[in-house]
Amino acid sequence: MATCFTAVLAMPVLLIMASLLQPFSTTWQHLNDTLLTEYVFNTTLLVFGVGIGSLGLGVSSAWLSALCEFPGRRLLSWALLLPMAMPAYIIAYTYSGILDSFGILQITIRSFFGWDYGDYYFPQIRSLGGAICMLSLVLYPYVYLLARVAFAGQSLTTLESSRNLGRGPWNSFLFVSLPLARPAIVAGLSLAMMETLADYGTVSYFGVNTFTTGIFRTWHGLGELLTAAQLCAFLLLFVFALMLVERESRNKLRYYQNFAHKNKSIRLKKWHAVGAVTLLSFPIIMGFILPATQLAVWAINYWRNTQKAEFFDLLMNSIILAGVASVLCLIFALFLSYIKRRFGGQRELVQTEIVKLGYAVPGTVVAVGVMLPAGWLDQKVNELSVLWIDDSLGLLFSGTLGILLFAYLARFLSISLQAIESGMSTIKPKLDESALSLGASPSHLITRIHLPLLRPSLFTALLLVFVEVLKELPITLILRPFNFNTLAIRTYELASEEQLMDAALPALSIVAIGLVPVLLITRIIIQDKN
Repeated sequence: MATCFTAVLAMPVLLIMASLLQPFSTTWQHLNDTLLTEYVFNTTLLVFGVGIGSLGLGVSSAWLSALCEFPGRRLLSWALLLPMAMPAYIIAYTYSGILDSFGILQITIRSFFGWDYGDYYFPQIRSLGGAICMLSLVLYPYVYLLARVAFAGQSLTTLESSRNLGRGPWNSFLFVSLPLARPAIVAGLSLAMMETLADYGTVSYFGVNTFTTGIFRTWHGLGELLTAAQLCAFLLLFVFALMLVERESRNKLRYYQNFAHKNKSIRLKKWHAVGAVTLLSFPIIMGFILPATQLAVWAINYWRNTQKAEFFDLLMNSIILAGVASVLCLIFALFLSYIKRRFGGQRELVQTEIVKLGYAVPGTVVAVGVMLPAGWLDQKVNELSVLWIDDSLGLLFSGTLGILLFAYLARFLSISLQAIESGMSTIKPKLDESALSLGASPSHLITRIHLPLLRPSLFTALLLVFVEVLKELPITLILRPFNFNTLAIRTYELASEEQLMDAALPALSIVAIGLVPVLLITRIIIQDKN
């Protein structure tokens, strides 16, 4: 049963890769002659640009907060994770409202100096560079989180030995601390890059042609589902390349620290402390405080113009959809975790690893991979219904909540599975053996022993999947039923129509709910160990 379930979840990715075996259409030739090179070029620049931005912000913040002592360090170490609650497409909409030609900043500049539009130079926010900046501001916490743990685990005696051998602070950081933390840094960097590949809302709103925008345009604009699937297959090649890089980084380098020496912080004084506070405050202000404040101002000012009934319908749709998806992911993750723990063979290990690949696959790819079999089934069912009852049954699979929930399950089951496996690892196997030897059935073992002990892990799994589904855009945009909107979809629609102020309330709601898992993560992971 577990094998069949795993095969079904892996089906979207397998169908996407199988599309490369199909003959390429004239539409593909057209794309190859016109836009494909631009897709590859922009996607590559976007990924590496966000990688550099996330690396700079994440590594510097991690090193200062982990190994240095200065006023406000504890608060800043926690606050540096706040941008994780801000979806990339929401921060893109917000900064467009601030920095665009008709944004607050440029209007103020023109009124103060008496200039007209075109009399001065101002960088275009809606550009490839703007997309890189927006994504870097919300994705650097992936690097920061893992790098901070790595830096905090380094023994200060190693750094002191480097200093005694003649290396200054900067050289010690470059040639000692940084290489020791390289596996963790590369792992966080790979996550940030994969999130960049999966982004649609930001690049679409900024008008940057990437693989994700090309997939949407090919499908919705040209009606070529097969060609869209083939584009998804090439996007997957980027993802698999990043996964290989991340795996190699983990396999090559090992560092075993000496816990006999307590790690002491480097105390910063006067201007060094001021510089550290300034540097750490920058990504917090730009990545969370400023956009959240602007959203709050817009939401308050336009609350009277908001259709309250529509907003609460969107809120309920989003909560119900996210709630059902998180419960489904929890149930299946618990089932797979128990199967792996109970039998622990090579087959069970492979099954769980295949399921975990879902989160590494962009939402656009998952949606197209789900739509391929759903569209085929609808076609066959309607052909049979015309023959039997002389009438078409319409869409029974495509455009339904069931197929949307299946796509969420394929995409986010990995989050629940990792959380529950982490909790399962703390339960001694002898406890299971004792319960089974005393006559307990597998169902009693799960309900009476595992579930009470796994309560924190279950809560974490539910919460994280809930928030991920709440802010998910590409899957919902492609697979949602007709006339079914969520907070994310409505935010995207209003922003696309340049109604940024009207989009503030649903966007702020997503950010507010997204703060909950961030607070949970910071309570569990970000701790001072001095």
